[in-house]
Amino acid sequence: MLGQTPEDAFAHPGIERDVLTSWERFLSGTGSTSRQVVRAAITDSWQRCQKSAVDYRRGQAPMPIRDDRLQRLLEKRSRLVQAGASTMALARDYMLETGTVMVLTDADGIVLRLEGDTKLALRNAVEKTHLLPGSNWSETTCGTNAIGTALKTEQPIQVHATEHFCSGIHRWTCSACVIRDPIDGAVIGAIDISGLSASYGRPALALAISAAARIEAQLLQMELDARYRLLDQCFWMLPPPDRHHAVLFDSAGRPFKASGEMSQIMRDLGAPGCQSGFPHLGSRDDQLCGASRPAWIKEEWLKPVVHQGEHLGTVMVAPKPIVSDRAFLPFARGEARAFRNVIHSAPKMHAVVEKCRRVATTVAPVLLLGETGVGKEVFAHGIHVASPRRDRAFVVINCGSVSRELLASELFGYVDGAFTGARRGGMAGKIEAASGGTLFLDEIGELPLELQPMLLRALENGEISRIGEAAARKVDFRLVTATNRDLQVEVDAGRFRKDLYYRLAVIPVVIPPLRERPDDIPLLVDHFVAQARARYALGNRRFASDTLSRLQDYHWPGNVRELRNLVESVMLTSNGDPIEPSELPDVFWRAERLCGRKQGLSLAESSERDLISRTLRSCNGNVTATASALGLAKSTVYAKLHRYDIRFDLGSVNSSG
Repeated sequence: MLGQTPEDAFAHPGIERDVLTSWERFLSGTGSTSRQVVRAAITDSWQRCQKSAVDYRRGQAPMPIRDDRLQRLLEKRSRLVQAGASTMALARDYMLETGTVMVLTDADGIVLRLEGDTKLALRNAVEKTHLLPGSNWSETTCGTNAIGTALKTEQPIQVHATEHFCSGIHRWTCSACVIRDPIDGAVIGAIDISGLSASYGRPALALAISAAARIEAQLLQMELDARYRLLDQCFWMLPPPDRHHAVLFDSAGRPFKASGEMSQIMRDLGAPGCQSGFPHLGSRDDQLCGASRPAWIKEEWLKPVVHQGEHLGTVMVAPKPIVSDRAFLPFARGEARAFRNVIHSAPKMHAVVEKCRRVATTVAPVLLLGETGVGKEVFAHGIHVASPRRDRAFVVINCGSVSRELLASELFGYVDGAFTGARRGGMAGKIEAASGGTLFLDEIGELPLELQPMLLRALENGEISRIGEAAARKVDFRLVTATNRDLQVEVDAGRFRKDLYYRLAVIPVVIPPLRERPDDIPLLVDHFVAQARARYALGNRRFASDTLSRLQDYHWPGNVRELRNLVESVMLTSNGDPIEPSELPDVFWRAERLCGRKQGLSLAESSERDLISRTLRSCNGNVTATASALGLAKSTVYAKLHRYDIRFDLGSVNSSG
């Protein structure tokens, strides 16, 4: 129906008897339908229904799926349901007296949500017809209807009264439009306005088209937000581009960003010459079973990115082919490159880097200890690059981001038929994937107690068994682990095995928090400023010295990650150059007020300090304007600035305005 005109989409009320006569002739085979009476879209649909052996006597959809099956479907279609939530809420509020309901379905015609008029007559008709969440309204199931026919033709359409193929649905009128994925244009669902025949109105189709456009716009915004969050979460995962290719895939498995030309990456990784473009990985379910992953993309290159339970996408990090003139580079050059992403000048941090550099050449397990955000994965990758295994795989798994049920198969793999849903032929686990290279287990304190003996065996004997397998497999990997927990406390509480703890902590490395190395903050700020400039095509920007001082005074509960996010945010939102302290978030001002109270000030003195600080900030550091606003002499304001040690304000004030 690619040639459909807008007029072809609308039904024509008042000719129901003529349409019914044509329908009866069509079913009996006694004559062809009249194209002057029945629209081509409807007769074409009737023919498809007859070919599919749809029962024309059907008066309702099949029984809806319920309970767990419906919940699983809603979770699988959560992106569409979430995007349609605001539109469906409007339907609930504004369709109460219209005699119609708005229906959201997926691409298979399964109803996901229904809102609208709840009057008894319509509610009874809806329930009798099974126009309910979980019911199937595809054309091959329920014959010609707006939902099923729109999905089949991928065109908006009204189906009114006797135009329905099934006689039991002749009392209904419906208008539907498909919903397309805003990225690739694929049909992912439909929005429908349905009611009994008396509720017919041409505007219903316009409403369905408008609702579909609104949902598509929301889907686009959600996708852009998810991609931004994916980029944000991937920041610490991406290795230096001189030795690795990196490709980011969105939550639907579509590639959207790469560290170089996609075509060159494909050639380097051995893609067939006939491949027209970088392949899609498919959905998260497809990736787990390997259904859509081409053979030339190795499983160990892929790492799903999950944040707060949401699958944001997948990162592929693949080694570049070794060029002959690189093959004989001295090991020292790889060693020097290993920790270049650890920006530091503080002696405490320098000692940690040197310790990691020394132990990198050994095979002893390393346990990285430190608060969230200190950069444990950066150190783990540095240890790998500085090791003799640097040309082999660096495999990462976060023990806290995978469910207990999946973590065993992720780590150890499984054999064919090990459990329901297992991939045919089985699957290698991350430990096997890391054989010859380095395995980094982040958040090791989250490793379930029942899996700890299996990991210990792998460390002690160099053997693992896949789930469902009796035979042992030899593995050879370097283990680096990390946690922000006190594992000794976990051992004492019985939540972590003592023998495994001692095996992991052969070389413990404590990474200091950012608040203990404030001298590193200007260097880190310069580093993150340069990255933000390149990433967002920003002009030259810098942080004023007073602003850097304020950053050095802050306690940084989120450590380096928090600093990086703050620099990026301020770079994008501020207008000044240099960036002044007044452009910092409110958290810095709250920290200053807490600091004032810690200095032994009374409640009244703390309040006065807070008032002067806020007023001075609102006056852009102008002491004269501040004194006027407070009704104080300028000399008094200066005295109180010194008394309360408002250091930032003293560094940026001016008296003249």
